[in-house]
Parts: sequence; structure tokens; C-alpha cells
Amino acid sequence: MALQENSNDKREYTIKIIPHQEESIRSVHLSMKMLKQGAVSLAVGALLFVGAFSYAAYSSYSLQSDESRIEDLQQVNSLQQEQLLQLSRKANTLQDEVDELNQLESELRQLSGIEGSAADEDASGESAVHDGQGGPMVKPDLQNVNAVLDDVEKRIKARRASLEQLREAIKEQQINGSLGYSGNSAMPSMWPTSGDVSSPYGLRWNGSDFHPGIDIANDYGTPIVATADGIVTVAGWNSGGYGNMVDIDHGNGYATRYAHAEQVVVSPGQSVHRGQVIAYMGSTGYSTGPHVHYEIRVNGQAINPVGYL
Repeated sequence: MALQENSNDKREYTIKIIPHQEESIRSVHLSMKMLKQGAVSLAVGALLFVGAFSYAAYSSYSLQSDESRIEDLQQVNSLQQEQLLQLSRKANTLQDEVDELNQLESELRQLSGIEGSAADEDASGESAVHDGQGGPMVKPDLQNVNAVLDDVEKRIKARRASLEQLREAIKEQQINGSLGYSGNSAMPSMWPTSGDVSSPYGLRWNGSDFHPGIDIANDYGTPIVATADGIVTVAGWNSGGYGNMVDIDHGNGYATRYAHAEQVVVSPGQSVHRGQVIAYMGSTGYSTGPHVHYEIRVNGQAINPVGYL
């Protein structure tokens, strides 16, 4: 390949391509303008390449940094979830210990012959023979775990007061008359059905689920009654896990819920009285056997029903 330069005012370069074999020689004529344009194009291309490479390198580094931050956040979230689960398990254990105190008080009352009611005592006073459970699947969070701990604290205080009363009653062998029913028919104050408490209010299943009510298990068709006077607000199927359900508004912010029924026998807007049959026990919705899921809500917040039984 040879390069020649013309002597004209407008310089021009010729590139000759000479093949090894006997073929015709080819010539390429390039003006100075074309060479300058080529050089500029190469420079611009090089700058674009360097810029693109730099941007790609920066994007890759930024992506790796973001992924690292996301991984750190996931690790922190996982740790917090594990701590919350441990806390819910401890709360679950405290609930079990309070239940043991309830049983102890019940046994002491039987031995002493002193009548009374442990706040969390089973309706029948016998060991449970039915084990149907259910209700909505609610993953424990900080709010409901704190609610359970607050409830356990209240139950411990109530248990202490009840045991102190029992101690005085044992000494005097008389019943404190202040434990009777208040007589307000619009206040939930009785058991919605007969049977065995198969699942209490609060955390259960080793702290993996928050239960906003109590489950009372018995045979299919066992009557379910309103626990206070009120107006039926919901009567029928609920797709959120409650199955056939009845909600009753008792006024003053109080409402009750009766879920998993086999059959509902009241209608929305209907007035009901304390002790009136509103449904029959079943196993509809999220349920493992025939029972009623019973809730008491005050201003929309589920509370432990045992203090109202």
C-alpha cells in the first residue's frame, strides 16, 4: 500500500492497494477535508465510547450499592420480625400462666366450697372435650402484641384482686356479694353458648396468630344466643374467614360478633334481646370443627370477652 501527496493547492492523498497476486491495483483518493472529518468522527466516537463506558460503570456500581442497601434492610426487617415473634411467644406464655392461675383459683374455690367466678373460667368448669377452632388469620404485629400484653397485665391485676377476695372469703367463709351480675341488659354479660373454650383471646399457636375473640366448641346445631339487647347490623356470610356471622350493636360503643354458624336465624335491622337465639353452631369459614367465635368490640377495638362473661 502506497501513499502519495499531490502538489496542488488543495492537498489530496491517494492510497493505493497492491494485492500479492497479479490483480489490478486499486486507488483510494482522500482530500484533506475528508481526512479532517474522519479524524473528528474518530475523536467524537472515542468520546462517546468513553462516556458510555463511564456511565455503564457508574450504573453498575450504583446498582450494586442499591442491592447492598436493600439486602441490609431485608436483614434488619428479618431481625425485627424474629424479635417480634419472640415477643409474641413470650406473651403467649404469659397468657398460659394466667390461665393456670385461673385453674388454680377454680380448684381453691371448689376445695373451700366458696362460690365465685374466676374471670377466665370455662363455662362448664370441666376439661374441654371439643376442640374446634377458627377465626380470621391475622399475623401478629406490634400493635396487637402490645394489646395482648396490656390485656395480660389487666388480667393479672384482676386475678390478684380476685385471689385477695378469695383469701378474705376463706377467712370469713362468706361470699363477696359484689361479684354478681350488674343487671344492665344492653351490656354483654353472659356466655353466647354452652361448650368448651377451645381457643382463648390473644396470641395462640406459639405466638404465630392473634385471635381477637374466644372460641367455644360444641356439637353442630348448638344454639347461639345474643349476650345483650341490641340491633342486628350483620347477618349472613362473611368472606374474610368468619363464615356465617352475626354482628349486634348494643349502643354506647359496644358490639358483639358470633361467627362460623351453621345457620343464622336473625336479619339485619332486627331488635334482639339478651338470651335470644340468633344462630346455630357450625363450622363455616376458617374453622377446624363446630364452634362459635365470639368477639366483643368497644368503639371498633376487639377486647378480651372473658371479663364480660
